[in-house]
Amino acid sequence: MDKYVIKGGRALSGTVRAQGSKNAVLPMIPAALLVDGTTVFRGVPGITDIHTISAVMESLGAGVGFVDGTLSIDSTSVDNQTAPYDLVRRMRASICVLGPLLARYGYAKVSLPGGCSFGPRPVDLHLKAMEALGADVRLEGGYVIAEAKKLKGAKVYLAGPAGPSRGATANLMTAACLAEGTTVIEEAAREPETVDLADLLIAMGAEIEGAGTNEITINGVKNLKPVEYEPMSDQIEAGTLLVCGVASGGSVRVGGADVEYLTPFLECLYEMGIEISSDNDSITAESSGRARPVVVHSKPYPGFPTDLQPQLMAAAALAEGRSVFVEGIYPDRFNQVPELVRLGADIRVEGNTAIVDGVKNYAGATVMASDIRAGAALVIAGLAAEGETHVRRIYHIDRGYEDLEGKLRSLGAEIERIAE
Repeated sequence: MDKYVIKGGRALSGTVRAQGSKNAVLPMIPAALLVDGTTVFRGVPGITDIHTISAVMESLGAGVGFVDGTLSIDSTSVDNQTAPYDLVRRMRASICVLGPLLARYGYAKVSLPGGCSFGPRPVDLHLKAMEALGADVRLEGGYVIAEAKKLKGAKVYLAGPAGPSRGATANLMTAACLAEGTTVIEEAAREPETVDLADLLIAMGAEIEGAGTNEITINGVKNLKPVEYEPMSDQIEAGTLLVCGVASGGSVRVGGADVEYLTPFLECLYEMGIEISSDNDSITAESSGRARPVVVHSKPYPGFPTDLQPQLMAAAALAEGRSVFVEGIYPDRFNQVPELVRLGADIRVEGNTAIVDGVKNYAGATVMASDIRAGAALVIAGLAAEGETHVRRIYHIDRGYEDLEGKLRSLGAEIERIAE
């Protein structure tokens, strides 16, 4: 098991490029089950979650190759429709094989998923979506079992308690591509990752309209064809790297960053007194002294992204005054708080709200990552801390970031990966 050792106090400076999008690629890989042949994805990050979903595909009988960021999925030899517990428990996105398996083979048996530990995220909407298309869905022994001789288009309302579900939208959209008739998804997820998935499916021959709005229409087709496709860049990694620069007191330019996607996040940085500039394919964030406090409310897209809440909190804990973070998607998503407090932060949690009273500095300590983004927040705090910070359990961070330490070193950070 590895850990990061970070010597803080160095202002980061320079340019780095965001990797391919984790959240875009993960539902695309199961979509390869919809075709007979080899689908090729380019610019794929070599992160643990990609290896996990690739292992799920191999367990179904698909041929998988991954070399230098190019991932090939050959579904010709798929001969198994059961996604096992031992793999699916590692990552919630594995549930996205449900729709493609059901649409292509008429049967799917998928273990109930695991993933990050910040509160319950039920799969009810995924099951509701498959039932709406005419599938018989049941739970047996910790598995979702879905059967249908032929899926049929339907109107499906997908809003959950915290708004639209990106995962359920992806599962329904992929299943509906091969269903008979027309499917209308009401209250669909609007994230650019959903649009990217729709673009992939359209390239395969699907008929989809409305991606990026809250109503998506899919006209079912008889078959799809394999393609080569390059997903969007990872805007959450881009935001994380910008916060690394901000918290360290430096100036960082991130290529592959999209202003439109990151607008609510950038507005928060601006309120904190950070200088923001951008061009067609990059964003620069420059710190100019101690940050001002900020109020953040995480919401579904186009609101502030929950996947950047922990990272921004790590920076806001050093602001001059009181910041407030309201988590509107996952009320328990504050795993970073106890560890930031170990580093000297003054934070208390009341329900789905964290009240952050800024301190002048962090002091290095040993902390533990508990999920992908909480782990990134601890790295950010370590970069800003006085002294040496040890971040343990960084296998969580590896699920979402490829060679994070290498990118940070290129910006001037003193960070090492060490085997414990």
